[in-house]
Amino acid sequence: MNCKIRNLEKYDISFLWDMVYESAFVPEGQKPFPRDILDDPSVSKYVDGWGKQSGDIGLIAEIENQPIGAIWLRLFDEAPEIGMAVLKEFRGRGIGKSLMRVLEIEAKNYGYQKLCLSVDPRNPARHLYEQFGYVHVGWFETYWTMEKELS
Repeated sequence: MNCKIRNLEKYDISFLWDMVYESAFVPEGQKPFPRDILDDPSVSKYVDGWGKQSGDIGLIAEIENQPIGAIWLRLFDEAPEIGMAVLKEFRGRGIGKSLMRVLEIEAKNYGYQKLCLSVDPRNPARHLYEQFGYVHVGWFETYWTMEKELS
């Protein structure tokens, strides 16, 4: 599969909203979140005003000019926080790994020294984050907080 990774552009914002929704982990057999979860400020903060905040980094994975996944980073507190999602039909093909590799390079080039993310510990993506050296440092509600020092 020939996957291209490019910078997130303003015309990708609607796809980024879709990816934020897609990133909300729903355990097998449970009902998906309603789409209006995107209106919750704790969720909408990942997209609202995208590109106006210094340090926003976003990447899109695409095949034949069709977006299939995204990874994004925003600075909220001390460390920038990562979000990532890949469309279900393209998972398990290394796209998340490719997105993570490129994002970490971009983050280092920007000058970030540490990255963090939140993940439900039951989410299979947790294993990808662990492969990249992210470690569990705490809890936020039912989610793990994971961090990685960039060297």
